[in-house]
Amino acid sequence: MSAEIKTPSKLERILKADHLAVTSECGPPRGSDAHHIKKKAEMIKNHVDAINITDNQTSVTRLCSLASVIHLKLMGLEPILQMVTRDRNRIALQSDILGAASFDIFNILCLSGDHQIFGDNPKGQNVFDLDSMQLLQTVRHMRDQGKFLGGDAIERPPRMFVGAAANPFADPFEIRVPRLAKKVAAGAEFIQTQCIFNIEKFELYMKLLRDRGLHEKVYILAGVTPLKSVGMAKYMKNRVPGMDVPDEIVKRMGGVAKEKQADEGVKICVETIQRLKDVEGVRGFHVMAIEWEEKVPEIVESAGLHPRPTVS
Repeated sequence: MSAEIKTPSKLERILKADHLAVTSECGPPRGSDAHHIKKKAEMIKNHVDAINITDNQTSVTRLCSLASVIHLKLMGLEPILQMVTRDRNRIALQSDILGAASFDIFNILCLSGDHQIFGDNPKGQNVFDLDSMQLLQTVRHMRDQGKFLGGDAIERPPRMFVGAAANPFADPFEIRVPRLAKKVAAGAEFIQTQCIFNIEKFELYMKLLRDRGLHEKVYILAGVTPLKSVGMAKYMKNRVPGMDVPDEIVKRMGGVAKEKQADEGVKICVETIQRLKDVEGVRGFHVMAIEWEEKVPEIVESAGLHPRPTVS
């Protein structure tokens, strides 16, 4: 009996070893100076297993995710390439996957992307030649079959751990788990969720997910975000589609002095992680503290997720 081939993805090895994984993410700068992304990564590198680099988030033009993850790779870190289908057709998507693979990028998160109307080029033409599920299928096809979508063989196929995003709180709620099931069927091996503030609803989501056995087919990383202020809580509650911020969270943030609201937001984030640790099927946490990366170490340590495990 041959020995199992070790996956090149550190994130995948952490999860397969039954450790609670911790990932975070950094937004690239609106310019070509890579110092910004490197500085953010330095802040969090000892407290996470892998670092996502967003792909022109909110449809605003930034340093590309592909170049950014290469910078992290050259620093000796474990990056996760985010790739959206909004801006590329299937030729460009496959090409960029090969580009990442040529630098031994071993993790990818497949997304549709925010509509361009929300960004700095609202008149830009979107592409959406493939959707996020078809991108999942594409990466798995290139990896597992060693072939392009057109049928030709790939010289040195990509070896990527393939992920997707899920929003347990978007309407209608009853299709959330079936939609996740479709992403798993399309090839998703790990899932990073939207920010969780409504813990009870997320626990129901996880129960419905377990009822279908999906917790045994995909690794779920629960998304958490520290709130900086009551204003941020209100904005996310009222202005961000698919976000569920309960009134009690807004009230709690507003119940402390302005100068202490950031600390309260971090405390809520830590409490959320500690509660979700006990939810069957939660296999780790994705800490989203965009432009507040300096808080990630504090959150990870306070939640009892540090030091991070080592895997061979």
